[in-house]
Amino acid sequence: MASFHLISLGCPKNLVDSELIFGLLEQAGWVFEENPRQASMLLINTCGFIQSAVEESIDEILELSLLKQEDPGKLLVVTGCMVQRYRQELVRELPEVDLFIGTEGIQQIVAMVEALRSGTLQDKVSLPERFLMDSTMPRRISTPLYRAWLKITEGCNNRCSYCLIPSIRGDLRSRPIADLVKEAAHLEQQGVRELTLIAQDLTAYGNDLRGPVYLTALLKALLAGGSIPWLRLMYLYPSGINEGLLSLMAEQPRIVPYMDIPFQHVSDTVLKRMNRHYTGDDLYRLIARIRSFLPDVALRSTLMVGFPGETDEDVSQLEQFLREARLDHVGLFAYANESGSPSENFPHQCSEAEKQDRLDFIAGVQAEVSAGNLKRYVGRVEPVLVEGVSRETDLLLEGRTRFQAPDVDGCVYITDGTAKPGDIVQVHISEAQVYDLVGEIVG
Repeated sequence: MASFHLISLGCPKNLVDSELIFGLLEQAGWVFEENPRQASMLLINTCGFIQSAVEESIDEILELSLLKQEDPGKLLVVTGCMVQRYRQELVRELPEVDLFIGTEGIQQIVAMVEALRSGTLQDKVSLPERFLMDSTMPRRISTPLYRAWLKITEGCNNRCSYCLIPSIRGDLRSRPIADLVKEAAHLEQQGVRELTLIAQDLTAYGNDLRGPVYLTALLKALLAGGSIPWLRLMYLYPSGINEGLLSLMAEQPRIVPYMDIPFQHVSDTVLKRMNRHYTGDDLYRLIARIRSFLPDVALRSTLMVGFPGETDEDVSQLEQFLREARLDHVGLFAYANESGSPSENFPHQCSEAEKQDRLDFIAGVQAEVSAGNLKRYVGRVEPVLVEGVSRETDLLLEGRTRFQAPDVDGCVYITDGTAKPGDIVQVHISEAQVYDLVGEIVG
């Protein structure tokens, strides 16, 4: 019996691709094997967005190649962003790999693997034309059954100077509203209680389609077409957030009061070099506007330090912004040069030591802010989606409030009460830590 072992690296958008690969292979009669030593095919879906992710992908490939050395009959197949980025170079660098498939080859993976097995494969590297998934494709959810990702677009029309996504994933392609509603309904039938919408830029949804197709129209259709209790929005471009979206979120409690908005920086000079289409003052005004509609909103962002030309004054502006804006969750990154991006050749590159010092400093500032922010929940009773037994100890349950996204934010440790994974229960918050909350089930 043909069996496969699948490793998925990178972001949630890449994970959805892996779930499609899993579903397509399963539909074709392949059986998943948890132990890679027992699998007849070893498959890794790679990330190629930044150099550290590329290095992680290569390490995983080399690890799997050792199993292939032990059993030369195994197939080793590599898919995803790293293949799309480096293409034919990989054939020379990784001769132990039997087949490379780019990001657009998902729907053809079964045919390509069968060609490999039968000896009729004509090219070791497959880079098909641009592709957009739809709800008819089999998808095996790998997240806990009560939550899932809904990828509403592919590609991106933004041209940030540090980013390779458009060259890897192509221009924006939005899925039709009806197709997304159909997939959401299917996920709800499987038990999903939290659906997180993802894209490279969620606010760009529909810009490539004719007619009144935009994010708020999609959200209204999802609300009308199903009853999933929590809808969450990730990857909102700052200048794309409008009052129509904020009004809808204020009116609809099923859209959780949580917004993930990658700011990247707040210094006007840095933002301009990044080719981000807003200023620091725009961000201050945006946050004020969001909170005027959603006073209890949790705001998440990502920030980058060490961009070429960044000065100590720019870092001071970041510090001031964090102290004044009091964001709830922040992902921090040090800039890394990516071959092929415009910023690779920008002057005044920061040293690695400067980047690390600035990263540590800003992380310390945000830790103070986060600890202060969480205290506002103490004494409140909040709905919590139970994830199951805590990762810290079997004596506690663990879950998340509406203000905490899966995988990237903190959690709620539940010290008393019983519940099943996927239950949404009322929890009295009794303690706030730096990034996590503690409470007990009530009622």
